Amino acid sequence: MQYMLMIHQGDTPTPLDPEAWGRLSESEQQSIYAAYQEINATPGVSPGSGLQPPQTATTVRVRDGKVLATDGPFVDIKESINGYLMFEADDLDAAIALAAKIPAARLGGAIEIRPVMSW
Repeated sequence: MQYMLMIHQGDTPTPLDPEAWGRLSESEQQSIYAAYQEINATPGVSPGSGLQPPQTATTVRVRDGKVLATDGPFVDIKESINGYLMFEADDLDAAIALAAKIPAARLGGAIEIRPVMSW
């Protein structure tokens, strides 16, 4: 089964936020980098890409045949999706075990796991 693991950063420090990232020790920063390297090297993992902050989003809807594009996310949320990865695993338990290794899960964020639909 293929799963998408969506990384909700919450207020987790990332290198994209130098002030918050700078509050982590060098050891903590290196630990986060090492964890992501290990996750990306896990068999069955296809690393995804990181995403820009929610305020860079554009939300698109079509209403009565008209395209409506709105700056920013549709809802005001605390935990935005910062990135994702794909994981080919035997079962949900394996996806949960991998998600638990993602640094954001232990630093104030959350990991949402969804099975990918087969067509």
